[in-house]
Amino acid sequence: MNLDPAIDCAFPGGNIILERIEGDTIYLRPDLRDTTGHWFYWNFRIQDAAGRTLRFVFTEGQCIGARGPAVSKDDGANWHWLNASEAPQAEAFSYRFSLCETSLRFCFCLPYTLSNWQTFAQQLPVTYQQQALAKTAQDRALPLIQLGVEASKPLVILTARHHACETTPDFVLEGLLDAWAASKTIGLAVIPFVDMDGVEAGDQGKNRQPHDHNRDYTDDSIYPETKALRAFIEQHPGPVLVLDLHCPYLRGGDSETVYLVGSQYERIATEQARFGELLESCQQGLPYHPKNDVPFGTLWNVEANFTQGKCFATWASELSNCNLATTIEIPYANAEGIAVTPETCRHFGASLAEAIKHYMAVTHSVPCN
Repeated sequence: MNLDPAIDCAFPGGNIILERIEGDTIYLRPDLRDTTGHWFYWNFRIQDAAGRTLRFVFTEGQCIGARGPAVSKDDGANWHWLNASEAPQAEAFSYRFSLCETSLRFCFCLPYTLSNWQTFAQQLPVTYQQQALAKTAQDRALPLIQLGVEASKPLVILTARHHACETTPDFVLEGLLDAWAASKTIGLAVIPFVDMDGVEAGDQGKNRQPHDHNRDYTDDSIYPETKALRAFIEQHPGPVLVLDLHCPYLRGGDSETVYLVGSQYERIATEQARFGELLESCQQGLPYHPKNDVPFGTLWNVEANFTQGKCFATWASELSNCNLATTIEIPYANAEGIAVTPETCRHFGASLAEAIKHYMAVTHSVPCN
């Protein structure tokens, strides 16, 4: 008689609630914790399933993306998509464990936690200044990387993980930092985890009560991370460019394209269009086309979606020294038929670096390097 497999999420970024096991079928759901409504991030480890074929059924809505779950056979060091081509079911998947597969991890997306960032950051040139932007609510040091930041220079600021579960942008930031050569005329600041406590805890982050980190820019911020980020930007006297990297919904439609989120402010929307043309001209890794952008007032990008509070890009757009602020949505798994992998994300990050430098050269009449 087969014993039930052991399922847990006791590791950074882990998230699952096991409901029950019936024979070879496992019923589970994401742990929403303080998230309002349904969301779909999960990340678990399974042991004692060697030689079995198991079916995993999610009991509360769609929780599987465009290429199925991500799978790791080496305790989270490396990952691949279970479905290379065919569109998987959104509520269930099956897996046949070989006799030697004693411990596997499955995740909705390609996980990325603080240990991943630390491994990457250790190999950056010493010219990058690495420090803490702030202490999080759980007393973690919030990473900040700077290069050439001076009061007299325009400053480019990139952020990720305002929503803890949106992992893809951190791979993009790796590619951007690898490609970004030191500039005598442009400063760079990168904050890879705005909601770092949520990242490490395996939270959804999206729709967190009473509001999430990306709705924390109206009046006084309630999170120490967003409060520190605002202060960091406000103290810079020169021009700023702000790019906030996110992931869209789990699958289908615009959730499988890279796109810019259109601004409600005409001057910012105009600059977004200029930047989008530059990004399209140098894209690599993941495809980007301005026709896929979501202008303000269309689809989900409407005023009613921001009743909980102002988002980071909107707040930055209202700064007098900000020429461009935008959100870039990068899919979890599939971008117009191209698989989202660490490699394709890093290549896209390199093209993003090139587009930023060309944009700054035109906007502020500064050399690209």
